[in-house]
Amino acid sequence: MKPLLKLWPIALVNRLVSFQQTIKHQGWWILLFVIGMIIPLWQLSPSYASSTFKDVPENYWAQPCITKLAQQNIIRGYPDGTFKPNAPITRAEFAALLLKAFPSAPQVRSDQKFVDVPTNYWANQAIRNADKTGFLAGYPGRVFRPKQNIPRVQALVSLASGLKYKPVKPSVETLKAAFTDATAIPNYAQNAIAAATENQIVVNPPNVKQFKPNQQASRAEVAAFLCQATQTTGLIPNQYIAKVEPPTPASTEAELRGVWLTNIDSEVLLSTTALTDSLEKLKELNFNTVYPTMWNWGYTLYPSQVAKRVVGLEARISTELEKDLFDPKKGVQGGRDVLKEIVEVGHDNGLRVIPWFEFGFKAPSYSELAKRHPDWLTQTKDGVKTQTTKGLEPEDERLQEIVWLNPFKPEVQQFIQDLVIEVVSNYDVDGIQFDDHFGLPVTFGYDDFTVELYKKEHQGKSPPTDPKDEEWVRWRANKITDFLTKLFRAVKDSVEDSNNDVIISLSPNPQRFSYQFFLADWATWEQRGLVEELIVQIYRDNFSTFISELDQTELKRARSHIPVGIGILSGLRTRLVPVSQIQRQVDAVRLRGFAGVSFFFYETLLNMSDEPASKRESGFEVMFPEFVKAPDIEDWKKSN
Repeated sequence: MKPLLKLWPIALVNRLVSFQQTIKHQGWWILLFVIGMIIPLWQLSPSYASSTFKDVPENYWAQPCITKLAQQNIIRGYPDGTFKPNAPITRAEFAALLLKAFPSAPQVRSDQKFVDVPTNYWANQAIRNADKTGFLAGYPGRVFRPKQNIPRVQALVSLASGLKYKPVKPSVETLKAAFTDATAIPNYAQNAIAAATENQIVVNPPNVKQFKPNQQASRAEVAAFLCQATQTTGLIPNQYIAKVEPPTPASTEAELRGVWLTNIDSEVLLSTTALTDSLEKLKELNFNTVYPTMWNWGYTLYPSQVAKRVVGLEARISTELEKDLFDPKKGVQGGRDVLKEIVEVGHDNGLRVIPWFEFGFKAPSYSELAKRHPDWLTQTKDGVKTQTTKGLEPEDERLQEIVWLNPFKPEVQQFIQDLVIEVVSNYDVDGIQFDDHFGLPVTFGYDDFTVELYKKEHQGKSPPTDPKDEEWVRWRANKITDFLTKLFRAVKDSVEDSNNDVIISLSPNPQRFSYQFFLADWATWEQRGLVEELIVQIYRDNFSTFISELDQTELKRARSHIPVGIGILSGLRTRLVPVSQIQRQVDAVRLRGFAGVSFFFYETLLNMSDEPASKRESGFEVMFPEFVKAPDIEDWKKSN
C-alpha cells in the first residue's frame, strides 16, 4: 500500500499535464482548487493527526500529558503513528512548540533575523517569535543554530524567561535543596532554574533529584515541561515533579484558611443539621474562617427588618435558580435564623464568621427589590437597565438577568448601610465582607440622577458617551470610594461601645479588572485604610497565569499594610478542579509569603468532584496538618 501512496502524486501530476490541454483556463483553476483541498487531506494521515501514538502506551509516565497536548494541536506525532518520546528535539522544533503553546505571548524585544535561519526556513517565523517574546535567544553574531538539539537546561531557562518567572527564595539554596547535581547547573541559568523549580515546571524522570542540565531534552520531557506550564495538574506523576517545600505555619503562627458558604449548588445553609455537620468538618480540616453569603439574589438570608421594610420579606435562602425545587420558605421555616446558627456553631468550632454581602449593588431583574424600586436602578447610555448572560437556554437566561442599584443615589446607599449595620449590631460577627459587586459595571451610570449629579459638578457638561473615558471612570469610582468611606465609619461607630471587633474584609478580582470593569478601586480603598483584610480572587487553572497575578504591584503594596490572602477556586458544578491543582496553588501562595487562602466554595472542597472525597480530604490534611489562628490586623507584620 505504501509504494502505491508514494506513486500517487506522480501519477496525478502526469494526468494534470494532459488534462490541461483539454480544458479551458477557467476549468483549470477550478481543478487546482479541488486538488488543493485534496492534497492536504492526503498528507495529513490519520496517525499523524492522532492524539494517541503506538509508541506511547497508557502506562507510559508522560502519556496523559502527551495526549492532552496532541488534542490541543500543540504537539504532533509522525506519519507512521509514532511520537518518538525519547528522541531529542531541536531548537527550531522547540521554537515551533512555543509558538503553539503561547500564541499570545507579548513582545519584549525588537524583531531580528538570524544569519543561519533563511527567510524561507520552515521555522523562521516561530524562531523570530520565540526571540522577540523572550523565550529563546540566539548566540553571538546573530546565530541561532536551529538544528542543534536543545539541552534540558536551555529548555527550562527558555520557559522560565518567557513566562517571566522570578525566584522568590535564594537561588543557590533552592537548587541545592532540590537537586543532587545542582553544582552542574551553569551560573547563567541558576536564577531561571530556581524559579522554574519553585513554579513546579521542572520534571525529572526517573529520579526527581537529578536535574541533568546538559542532557539533551527528550520530546517527552519537553511535553512534560509544557504541561506543567500550561495545563491543569494531574498529567505528570507527582513523584517526577521537582518542588520547593513551602513553609507550613507552626501552631504559634497565623494563616488565613477560609471558605465561602453559598446557597447555590449547595444545601449547607438550608438546615441546622447540614450547617452543623459542615462547620464541624471544617474544624476537623483545620480551617479557621467562614464567609457565608448573607445578601444575594435580591434578599437577605438572615431575618432582616430592613429587608422586610424594603422588599416585603425578612429572609430567603432558596432561589429561583432551583426552578421546580424553589421554595421561598425552605431553610427559614419557623423563623430560623441561619446567621445566628453560623455564629454560634462557628465560634464553638474555632471559626471566625464574616458574613459576605455577595451581591453588593446588583439584584435579579425579577426580584421584589427591582419591582418595588425601579427608581433605584441605573442604566447604560442606551437606556438598558439589564444585564444578561448569553449562550444560555431562554429560561436560564431569564433567571440570570441582572439589574444594578445606583450606588450614587442616597436611598440606595442608605439601604445597603442599614443592612450592614443591622448585621454588625445584632450578631457577634468578626467582620463584614464585600467584593467587586460593591461597584458598578463600567457601562452603567447613565440614569437621570447620575447624569444630573455629574452635570452639577462639571459646569453643566454631560458625561462622556464613552463609558471607558478615563475621567468618567475615575469620577464614578471616586463616588463609590466616598460611600465606602462613609460606610466604614458607620460600622466602626456602631461597634465602638461593644467588645465586638468587626473588620472590613474585601474579596475582589485583581485591581485592573475590578477598576476597569466594575469601578471598584480597591487599591485606593486599601491605601486609605478602608480595607482590613484582602482576599483577591485568582480563579485560574493555568498555573503561569495564576503566578503572574500573584506578582501584581497592588498586591505587593497591600501586603505591607494588612493581611492579604488569595481566593482559590476549589471547583464549580460545571468546572471540576483536582486537589493536586489546589495544592500546587496553595504552595505558590505560601512560598510568596501571603497571609493565607480562601476557597470557593464549600461543596467543592470534598463533595462536588470526580475524585473520591477521601482523596480530597487527605489533600487538605496535608495542606493544613494542624490548626492555626487567622491573622489579626492589630498585630499584623509586613509580609515578605
